[in-house]
Order: sequence, then C-alpha cells, then structure tokens
Amino acid sequence: MTFQRARTEEQRELRRQAILDVASAMLDEMPVAAVTLNELSRRVGLAKPNVLRYFESREAVLLELLDRFLQEWLTALAGELAAGVGTDQPMAGRAEAVAEVLSRSLSGRMVMCDLFGAQGSVLEHNVSVEVVTRYKRASLERLATMTALIQKYLPELGEKGTLFSLQTMVMAGALSAYSTPPPSLQAAYLAEPDLARFHSELRDSLKQALTATLLGVLPRH
Repeated sequence: MTFQRARTEEQRELRRQAILDVASAMLDEMPVAAVTLNELSRRVGLAKPNVLRYFESREAVLLELLDRFLQEWLTALAGELAAGVGTDQPMAGRAEAVAEVLSRSLSGRMVMCDLFGAQGSVLEHNVSVEVVTRYKRASLERLATMTALIQKYLPELGEKGTLFSLQTMVMAGALSAYSTPPPSLQAAYLAEPDLARFHSELRDSLKQALTATLLGVLPRH
C-alpha cells in the first residue's frame, strides 16, 4: 500500500481509516499483544513517524478500532435481539433469551472481546488525556445504546440496565482470554485431557454468567 501526501481533511480521514483497516486485518492474524507500530507502519506503507501523524501511539489506534467494532456490533445486535427475544414471554424466559443472544453475538466477535479485555490494562495506557477522554465519551454513548437495546426487552432491569451492560462487556473481555488458549496450552490439553476440565468455549461460559447475573438482578415476584 502506498500513499501520496494527504493535503485535505478528507484525505487525512481516508488515511486514518486505511490505517485502522490494516490494524483490523492484523488482529485477524495475531493477538492484540503482537500488533506493533513497526509492523503496522510496514503494512500500511508509511514510515513510523508518518503513522504517528495520524495516531499518537499503537494504543490510540486500537482504542479507535475498538470503538469502530462496538458501533458495528451494536447495529447488528439490534436485529439479533429483535429476532431472538419474544416480548410476550415471561420475564425469566426473556432474560434467558437475552443472555443467549448476547453470548452468541459476542462469541462471534472475538477480536472485539479481546480488545475490550485489554482496554483497562493496555489500551488506556500510553495515550494522552485528549485521546482517552475522547474514547471514554464515545464509550459512554455506546453503553447507553446497548442499555436501551436490552431494556427494550427487559424493562424490569430499570436503572440496573447500565450496570448489566457494562458487566456484560467486562465478562466478555475477561472470559475471551480463557476461551482461546495459546498453542502450548492446547498441546498440553491434547496430551492430558484432564487438564482441560475447566476450559469452556466463550459462548457457553458467557451465557451461564449472563443468565446468572440477569436472574440475580431482576426483581422477584
């Protein structure tokens, strides 16, 4: 990929999106920790100082990419909830259906879950106050959107809807790290199957956690 010098705001934005596209493709090949600014620059076709004209650090790239993924996911989630949750079901049935939709949807977006899991410990470091403030403002908007989607099917959640939405993403980020064991651990599981006793797929473990959380916070009649 080669670029000419960006001279307009439109060209600069196209350059930024191209960098994000390349970073996204890298995450399809490697874990978050393996994505480096040097390799990103090489694949983009820009010198590292030129990439830094658009993003101040590797973490800034990944934060913006996470926000992009969240927006795309929430758009898809609206349709998935509409198709998977009947509004005429009893509350417990709706709760289980919401947990099923969320776990299925999130487990199909492992890269987003991995990024969310790295947010607090990695991505929010090595960025300026301006960058992290902009990201936090955007993430609050995404959280409000997610909460509204869930409350449409579980209005009984009330003010607990925001907390449940946040907990869902935190659990997805944390559980994704344990659902994709590295090659060495996979080899150990293959050699000694008993070692894999507590290993489970993200979808299964997330559904159990979300169902338990929902049934715990919803009002009891």
